Amino acid sequence: VSQVDYLVVAGGGGGGWFGGGGAGGYLTGTGYPVGSNSAISVVVGAGGAGASPQNVRGANGSNSVFGTVVALGGGGGGSFSPGLHAGNSGGSGGGGGGSPGGNSDTPGGAGTPGQGFGGGTGRLNDPGGGPVLGGGGGGANGAGGNANPAAGAGGSGIANPISGTPVTYAGGGGGGSDSRGPGVGGPGGSGGGGVGG
Repeated sequence: VSQVDYLVVAGGGGGGWFGGGGAGGYLTGTGYPVGSNSAISVVVGAGGAGASPQNVRGANGSNSVFGTVVALGGGGGGSFSPGLHAGNSGGSGGGGGGSPGGNSDTPGGAGTPGQGFGGGTGRLNDPGGGPVLGGGGGGANGAGGNANPAAGAGGSGIANPISGTPVTYAGGGGGGSDSRGPGVGGPGGSGGGGVGG
C-alpha cells in the first residue's frame, strides 16, 4: 500500500451558557502517501468541556491529526456574562450566548474554511423579562441557526462512506433556552450534535 484515504474529525467544542458548541473540524481526502515501514502520527482530539458557571465560555475541542493533516477543534459556545457572549472560533464556530442587554444579538464564532461553518447568533428578546436564547454551533455542512424566536439549531454534518456505509460526522450543538422561552433547547445538527439545554 502506497496511498490511503483519510477522514479526520477534531473534538467538538463544549456548550456555553446558552451558546451551542461548534463541531470539530472535518477533513477528508484520497491518495495520502504512506510508506511500507513509515510511521504516521495519529491524534484523536477530545471534545471541549461545557461551561458550568455563566462566567466562562465552553472550551474549544482539541485538534485531531493524521500525519500532516490537522483538523481544528470546534469552538466553544458563548456565555451569559459580559464580555463572554460571542462564541469561540474553531473548526466550526460556537454559537453566541445569551445577552443581558435587551433586544440584542450576540455573535457566533467563525468556522475554518474547508473544515466547518460559523455559529449562529444568540438573543435576548425583551429587556423586561423575555427569553434568553443561544445560537447553534456550526457544523461541517452548514452554519448554526440564529436564535430568534427559539434557540438555534446546530449546523448539519456531512455523510461519508469511508467505513463502507455512509455515516454522518461533525454536527454542531444546539443552543440553549431559559425557562422564559419555549423551554426547549435547539436540536443538534446531524452527525453527533447534542440538543441544547
